[in-house]
Amino acid sequence: MKEETTENKPTVPPQEEGTKKDIDHAVTAADENDARKLFMIARNRLVDVNHWREYSGPASATFRLTDQHGNEVDRTVEKGDLFKIDLPAPGPTEGKGYDWVRVEAVEETGNPNGENESIAIRVRPTPSPLTEGNETAHFFKESATSSFVLERHGREVTAAVYGRNEVPNTKTNNVIDKVRNAIVGSTAIMGFSNVQWKSLLKGLIETRD
Repeated sequence: MKEETTENKPTVPPQEEGTKKDIDHAVTAADENDARKLFMIARNRLVDVNHWREYSGPASATFRLTDQHGNEVDRTVEKGDLFKIDLPAPGPTEGKGYDWVRVEAVEETGNPNGENESIAIRVRPTPSPLTEGNETAHFFKESATSSFVLERHGREVTAAVYGRNEVPNTKTNNVIDKVRNAIVGSTAIMGFSNVQWKSLLKGLIETRD
């Protein structure tokens, strides 16, 4: 993993508490036309959240896109949507067995015919829409974010995940969730989630249609 600067990535919030992660995978195409095609393939995969597991492998989490009410939808991601995440581990009671995040930004910049183009999706832990409570249904606190960024600069296409302000969600009133979130959140901080993200990033930009 190379050192990343996020000053020119407004989708990535500043780091203020807890831990952070910067994970990326880059491919250099033979020429710019090939890079544009590769970027478009990867871009279409990135916004098709329901199929992320196909690119990250069978041992990874399953992501389902839902509307604001928790109803599963089969379309590309939009601001205000939710991800219903089924980890290969026990899920939180507060989320009815799922971790939940809300999509708070979907941003595209650049010109397909120019030198640079990008798309970014930022998500944040959120309460489950399937329960009456308002407690965050995720192993990280609501201050945490994950930003999925795909960029093309000339012939180079890069997919990255930027985690910010990652703190285990142990403030919940549910004792079972408190213990679960402490364990899952701590293992994610120690790097166990990195394997999932590296597999997803590589799958987005290396597997051709």
